[in-house]
Amino acid sequence: MSSVVSDPAVLHEVAIELGERSYPILIGQGLLGNAATWQRVPAAAAAMIVSNTTVAPLYLERLAGALQGRFRQVHQVELPDGEVYKDWPTLNTIFDALLARGCDRKTVLFALGGGVVGDMTGFAAACYMRGVPFVQVPTTLLAQVDSSVGGKTAINHPLGKNMIGAFYQPVQVVCDLDTLASLPAREFSAGLAEAIKYGPIADMDFLDWIEGNLEALVRRDAAALAHAVRRSCEIKAAVVGHDERESGLRAILNFGHTFGHAIEAGLGYGQWLHGEAVGCGMVMAMQLSSALGLVDDALVDRFTRLVRVAGLPVQGPRLGADRYLELMRLDKKAEAGDIRFVVIESPGRAGMRAAPEPLVREVIERCTA
Repeated sequence: MSSVVSDPAVLHEVAIELGERSYPILIGQGLLGNAATWQRVPAAAAAMIVSNTTVAPLYLERLAGALQGRFRQVHQVELPDGEVYKDWPTLNTIFDALLARGCDRKTVLFALGGGVVGDMTGFAAACYMRGVPFVQVPTTLLAQVDSSVGGKTAINHPLGKNMIGAFYQPVQVVCDLDTLASLPAREFSAGLAEAIKYGPIADMDFLDWIEGNLEALVRRDAAALAHAVRRSCEIKAAVVGHDERESGLRAILNFGHTFGHAIEAGLGYGQWLHGEAVGCGMVMAMQLSSALGLVDDALVDRFTRLVRVAGLPVQGPRLGADRYLELMRLDKKAEAGDIRFVVIESPGRAGMRAAPEPLVREVIERCTA
């Protein structure tokens, strides 16, 4: 599934195997400005780079220059930066730009930014003229290890995160590790949450590796980052390849997200970063796994310590158990109002379970500040 390729800029290539919707994930350095990076992207008269006001000044010109030889026109649109703008009005900004420039159904969209830009650009691509090609160009650690891979696209609703969206696969994902150098420390820690997630749900050896290499990761050592992104993408690729539309196995990738999404919605989008909410949500989900008798306290303590050392919160905001439960009943994994949680059934293996409400309340009270 993963290979080292001949282009020296590409350190690893991971394949997402989905039949005719299969695509490569390229991981390396100096990829944005390298015209060879984009040779497998469908040729078209026009491309549209969607970015935000933070990322565009840093990287948009570099990407646009590399695309000039492949597209006659390279358009661009800058969105406001932040989770709070992951909504209908901002999505319409993309449609307005596409229509104003006369973009046709072969126009290729490029999502240059973090998870918000990737999710919104993908959703716009799924909807515009009933579907146009798009490329994920994630510039945050969280997007490189998780959100850019797998075809989930969405915007938020005031009552729930990512409630309006579509499954729509990109034609390529390009993870340029050089873009991580400009990432603020808080954003970098938020990305570590999604990498840490893969250990308890699928690969305890990877969790061991993260523990042993956390200092190198925080230092943004290129070799450590390349391994973390590659292994994360390999695990996600394997899961998505078996369950593209989250009818079963893929739900395990939402470990910590049921609690985490409740934190984000309850506080108001943008108060906590997504990765911060997921980090805390994973600790809460691990506590629930222990309360259900599935894992021992030693694993809970070990995991909580790693999340804390990674610079992430391990205590949730005190919204009240009633509010948490209200928000979690809106979670996409809920069925007929019954909340279903991703829990750790044994180290390296996750599953979906319901939990008695009194037990969930007890975990919420124990894990909120």
